[in-house]
Amino acid sequence: MRSLSASELLNIWEWGRNQPSYSRAIRLLATACPETSIDKLTQLSLGQRDAMLLTLREWIFGSQLVSQVTCPSCGEDLELNFDVADMRVASLSLEPVEKYSLELADYEVSFRLPNSLDLMAIAEHKQLDIAQEVLLERCILGAACNGKLLPLDQLPSHVIDAVIAQMAQADPQANVPLDVSCPACNHQWQSLFDIVSFFWAEINAWAFRVLREVHILASAYGWREADILAMSPRRRQLYLEMVVGR
Repeated sequence: MRSLSASELLNIWEWGRNQPSYSRAIRLLATACPETSIDKLTQLSLGQRDAMLLTLREWIFGSQLVSQVTCPSCGEDLELNFDVADMRVASLSLEPVEKYSLELADYEVSFRLPNSLDLMAIAEHKQLDIAQEVLLERCILGAACNGKLLPLDQLPSHVIDAVIAQMAQADPQANVPLDVSCPACNHQWQSLFDIVSFFWAEINAWAFRVLREVHILASAYGWREADILAMSPRRRQLYLEMVVGR
């Protein structure tokens, strides 16, 4: 994997403005990993995908992360500052594990971890319970009780809950909790960190800022967009200061 140029990032942003988050994630990784097939990228677990996106985000925007949340108790807006290292829960292999197994009393279940293809498959289901059912149907590869094969709808709820818990344990980067405390009312809660949404929000703000810079410099000097984007951010800023100081 490599970092992305300003031109590549701007092209991805333009393409992805009306795309779902899972498509944006794969497009970012596909551009950063030209040697890796789309099939392999979409079959990575969500934790593997997010670990790669976290690294890519660090290469492009640096290690510091700034986010805003609203306290669910008093409505206070809070600014959170943390480091990329704080969001890395483990060092993950990028080779997909095809099958996991769970044994619970008389039950045996084999399953795989959710991936981007699964997100695409459940996107049309707006009800959470139906989406979860479809996701489990795709990810549970087989189930048996006392050696007798069982369909998914005959698995008891405590076994399904155990499968979900083991999925989360096997792929921790897919669900990274943030411990938040409100200084205004002392309320404490956990908020999940979504690298895809966070990264895209940063890309969106960056793109509008860069397009304004391109407009100013192109208007002042007649330069092409490609030439302006090829400049380092520092050099671009220096030229902007010269234009403003005229």
